[in-house]
Order: sequence, then C-alpha cells, then structure tokens
Amino acid sequence: MAILVTGGAGYLGSHTCVELLNAGYKIVIVDNFSNSKPESLKRIKNITGKDFNFYNIDILNKDSLREVFSENNIDAVIHFAGLKAVGESVEAPLKYYHNNITGTIILCEVMEEFNVNRIVFSSSATVYGVPETVPILEDSTLYATNPYGRTKLMAEEIFKDMYKSNPNWSIALLRYFNPIGAHESGEIGEDPNGIPNNLMPYITQVGVGKLNELMVFGNDYATSDGTGVRDYIHVVDLALGHLKALEKVMQEPGVEAYNLGTGKGYSVLEMVSAFEKAFGGNIPYKIVERRAGDIGECYADPTKAKQQLDWFATRGIDEMCKDSWRWQSKNPNGYAKDLKLV
Repeated sequence: MAILVTGGAGYLGSHTCVELLNAGYKIVIVDNFSNSKPESLKRIKNITGKDFNFYNIDILNKDSLREVFSENNIDAVIHFAGLKAVGESVEAPLKYYHNNITGTIILCEVMEEFNVNRIVFSSSATVYGVPETVPILEDSTLYATNPYGRTKLMAEEIFKDMYKSNPNWSIALLRYFNPIGAHESGEIGEDPNGIPNNLMPYITQVGVGKLNELMVFGNDYATSDGTGVRDYIHVVDLALGHLKALEKVMQEPGVEAYNLGTGKGYSVLEMVSAFEKAFGGNIPYKIVERRAGDIGECYADPTKAKQQLDWFATRGIDEMCKDSWRWQSKNPNGYAKDLKLV
C-alpha cells in the first residue's frame, strides 16, 4: 500500500513527504512543477535516505492519473496540487477555477474508479473570508473574498457531497493558516517563482540580498500596528498534522474539517522584528497599498485538531524564523544553486 501525494514536490508537499517517509509510509508523488522544482525531490531522498515513485504529470490529465493508480497500490491520497496565489487568482480567476476545481474533480473520479476513498485535502483559512470573530472555529461562517479561497471552499463542498452520496468516503479537510519555516536541515524550504506572494520568503529574500526592501501591504487595518495579523505555523508542524489526519481517515469514514494553526496572531511588523533577531540585522520595508482580497486579522482556534487528531503546533515564532533563514542563507537562489544573485 502507498500514499499518493499530489503536488508532493512543492513547499508543503515536500515537507509532508519527508515526514511520511520518516514514519515508514511508502509514497508516490505526482507533480507538474508549476509551483515547485525537481531538485526538491532529490533532497527529500537525501534527507530520508528513502526512494519513492514519481510521475511528472498534471492531474488535469485523467489518463496519466489513471496510469499512476494502475501501476501503484494506492491506499489513500494527500491532495496538495493546485494554484495558490491570492493576488493572481483575482487577476486570472478562470485559470484558478479550471485548475483547482477541475483537477480535484478528475482526481476524485479516478479515485472512485480504483475504489480509493480516503483523502486528506489541502484547504485554507481563506474559506472563512473576513472572519466575524477571532480566533476562528471550524463552524464559523464560510465564504471567500477571492477566487483562490472560493476554489478551496467549492472543493470542500464537493467533498461533502461525495460523502453524502457514498458514506464509505473518509475525508479530512485541513484548513491551514500561514505556513512558514523550513526543514531543520536547511535542505528544503519555500522556493517561490518570481517575487514572493507570501510574507516570510519575501523577508528572507530581502535578508539574502535578492530584494531591496519588503513591501508591507497596508498599515491601516484595525490591528495593533495597522498591519495585517496572521497565524503563522511552522511547516513541519503542518506536515505532522497531515500524518495525524491520514491516521484518522484510515480508521473511519466521514468528512471533517480541521484548523491547523497555532492559535496566535502576529502582525507583519512583529514578524519583521522576530526575523531580524534570527537574521542579526535590519530588514528595510516600505508601506504600500493593500492587496486586493487581503483581510486584516486571521488566526485559528486549533482545539478540534488537538481533541480529534491529537495534533498541536509545538514550534514557536523564533524557531520558524531561524529555520526560514537557515534555508534561505544556505540556498540564496532556492533550488537553483547555479544562478548568481541579482
């Protein structure tokens, strides 16, 4: 039996694959490298000392996906594959709906063909839209403020309908907040294409000299210092949450949503200050206009995950920043080591 990991070469996927292999699971990875690099697969093997089957395919290609299932005895799926930039989704909504929704539907159709009905889905806290209250509970009102978030919310609804139609399905919907950090080895981490969309890789690229200054999107939110507040969670804690969710779906059918977060919120400027301690220097920044689709404050109540999955985050903000900087300083150009700094 093997666990299929879609998007397993990406930031979240690669860290989860490391934890799966270390825990003794056999894995199969599919990825089309739209948000990842082949080098990450080599490093997963280096870290774990273990091999796995890999397929360079797009899950929109149904025939290729069928081939993966026919050649491997898949027992469950962890589904990361998807486009993930909020700003880009506002500019190119059809691209996001087609890729994220259609890809998920095709994956589920193939799973049904091969009688595989256990899945852990990579959802997002964006399904809560502008939260009515914080911290956010799983039964909070669901609505999204941007196309990316709507693709996650629509996928969740698809999974819920699938369970209603076939109660043999076992589905965990993991709504994660803001993953940062990197593996303690510094071998794998977040390696975005072009200008980073997320805060921490933006900060680390300023630290390493690739970018001149951090753009802080808005300082007029109703927060302590006017900048956006988020629940930042170490990517390894997040990866371990997937293993706990996998154990859950392997044991019993059903569909449940879980927040994966720390339960604490930090503003952008607080994150800059925390990183400066790990970096040992100053990070210059510039206040610019808010980004379309962004919200002011968002952090989790992770109680349900602790109670039902026996999972909780153990790594604090200092460790997140230290591991982020270790990754970036060891890999100033991410996985493209041959490039010169610009």
